[in-house]
Amino acid sequence: MRRFVAAMFAITLVACASDSKPTVSGASSSSSAGPVDLHGQTLTLVTHDSFAVSDSVLKAFEDQTGVTVNLVKSGDAGAEVNQAILTKDHPQGDLLYGIDNTLLSKGIDAGLFEPYASPALSTIDASFDLDSGDHRVTPIDESDVCLNFDTRAVTPTSLDDLKLPAFKDKLVVENPATSSTGLAFLVATVAKYGQDHYLDYWKALKANGMKVDDGWDQAYNNDFTLGSGGTGTRPVVVSYATSPPADVVFASPPKTATDVGVVDDACYRQIEFAGVLKGTSHAAAAHAFIDFMLSKPFQEDMPLNMFVYPVRKDAALPAEFTTYSTKPAHTVDVAQDQIRQNREQWIKDWTSAVLG
Repeated sequence: MRRFVAAMFAITLVACASDSKPTVSGASSSSSAGPVDLHGQTLTLVTHDSFAVSDSVLKAFEDQTGVTVNLVKSGDAGAEVNQAILTKDHPQGDLLYGIDNTLLSKGIDAGLFEPYASPALSTIDASFDLDSGDHRVTPIDESDVCLNFDTRAVTPTSLDDLKLPAFKDKLVVENPATSSTGLAFLVATVAKYGQDHYLDYWKALKANGMKVDDGWDQAYNNDFTLGSGGTGTRPVVVSYATSPPADVVFASPPKTATDVGVVDDACYRQIEFAGVLKGTSHAAAAHAFIDFMLSKPFQEDMPLNMFVYPVRKDAALPAEFTTYSTKPAHTVDVAQDQIRQNREQWIKDWTSAVLG
């Protein structure tokens, strides 16, 4: 996923009032008979680099529970999940956040998670709960992977436009082997062009000067012309339909309209999950944090920190987010079983065609 940064700007969001504090009374397990004393425990949360939460919101959780949260950031989500699988016998933490629906079956099949059904699941849109039968992971947020472009430079209207001479050396994408954003876009191209023709599309992009980066942060913030680095030369990037609000929020000097356009063609709806890592000695604290991530304070804090949509149905969205973000009318639909059966072969074939 993504974290938009600006050198001299930050957003401070105030935690909701006390009646909206996260509830952790059932933190010990999904069948707990009562509250558990978590005071003095340290919870290690393994995340991708884009995880962000306002200090005031995180402090409210730590003050209420007595738990200290230690963050371990592991690069883009693809790299994070790969590392978690390699270290599953000696896990790096207690809880993992950031595995998405393109990588979900990989993490589940590797046996990364132990089940937990949060009482707060009743507050979310059930369509996001892709593991509702076993509750090994909990949906936390969602957003749409789409092409973004710098409206000052180019105006693509479809994925096919990127094959045209006018877009030579204009595109930067993320490697699907290391980036969940890149993998989501690869899956979208399979859905759009079909199993027999998606590699033809990628070969055409390669011939037209496409650049490949390891992760979203490098692609968007360093190589995209509207990235926070300020030195990017690529006016088209694989990012999110929620990128435009960040362009306005972090603008210097301030502006009231975004220069980030979104191509509403073959966007992929990405859902991010959190799961308790098998072998943790702090399961109750991990359960409490999942409950917290589904609470209104955390869910309403996400849009202007991680630029994603909350999964909680009654979470309010900030005006900056609703004004400038795009919600594609149609997204590509790829079944989890299809992703499970083909993901590694898609990545292998893509690597051979594009990087070979």
